[in-house]
Amino acid sequence: MVKAIEWINGKVVMLDQSKLPLEVSYIECTDYHKVAEGIRKLWIRGAPAIGIAAAMGIAMAAQDINAKNVRDIEKGLEPVFSEMLMTRPTAVNIKWAVNRMKNSIRRMKDSNPATVKEMLIEEAKNILNEDIEVNKAIGKWGAEFIKDGDTILTHCNAGALATGGYGTATAPMLIAKQQGKRIHVFADETRPVLQGARLTSWELMQEGIPVTLITDNTAGALMKKGEINLAIVGTDRTVRNGDVANKIGTYTVAVLCKENKIPFYVAAPLSSIDFSLKSGNEIPIEERAPEEVTHISGKCQIAPNGVNVRNIAFDVTPYKYITAIITEKGAFRAQDIKYLMKKNIDLNKIRLNSS
Repeated sequence: MVKAIEWINGKVVMLDQSKLPLEVSYIECTDYHKVAEGIRKLWIRGAPAIGIAAAMGIAMAAQDINAKNVRDIEKGLEPVFSEMLMTRPTAVNIKWAVNRMKNSIRRMKDSNPATVKEMLIEEAKNILNEDIEVNKAIGKWGAEFIKDGDTILTHCNAGALATGGYGTATAPMLIAKQQGKRIHVFADETRPVLQGARLTSWELMQEGIPVTLITDNTAGALMKKGEINLAIVGTDRTVRNGDVANKIGTYTVAVLCKENKIPFYVAAPLSSIDFSLKSGNEIPIEERAPEEVTHISGKCQIAPNGVNVRNIAFDVTPYKYITAIITEKGAFRAQDIKYLMKKNIDLNKIRLNSS
């Protein structure tokens, strides 16, 4: 399985996804500025993956701090935390990763600096490895909702490339295939950066899962003809009431599913759930450069010079359109996600099953 990011010999090595599928090349990041640049320029993308990248960038930056005590490390990392948080505002995983690294430092406030620096490397690696196991668990729960012979629609890319490995939205597909279920996937191209065309279709082909690439505006027609059984997408941020922010066009898919009585599932690791926000109206939505819309891959111009452009990177799908949110703890109604905040709750009472 392809790896989007690794820690190798003190460097953060990321697959340059901007060049896929025609070229497989890796970028070695030797300082945290390069990691932040990779997040901004989409060398690495996907909420879990950029959270991992941020953690690794922090760990790498810590190694260069001349520290007499742990407070020196904390102070030296303050600009690193700030730069990582400013790279992409919609995905909550960066904030989650930054907070996790901060808390790790605080727990070791009485340790020597060398020990703390080594711990930060191990913590970043732990975030990567834990994410892979989380994705496998999402796959196990999600595969319950996939029947033999199903055709699945997905939007954007929430596969191994968007995570530490295995993927979120694609994990149920991989598990279903391992279970011997015959499935077929329709992948939306996902304008303007074409993550579905360049990444999802490529990934699924690597895994031997039958996939058909479609334009974003084809999904509704296929639903109307009865050619799609369910949709599974990822998420960059899910909030307390169950609203979900994901790649632009996800809301459209959800509304189409509702109209055509097709289940619409969201694969959401707990790290991408922001319990501090009440509803999707509070989620900051990133807008990106107009050149992503006026040009294909930054090269081929397809729009007139000087045309006005709105390049909204994400939209919010209200919880009422979501059949279930699939997490590593199980699948739940979107409006029940808030209960995962509480300790000692019996998840069996709110967990959904496929029956």
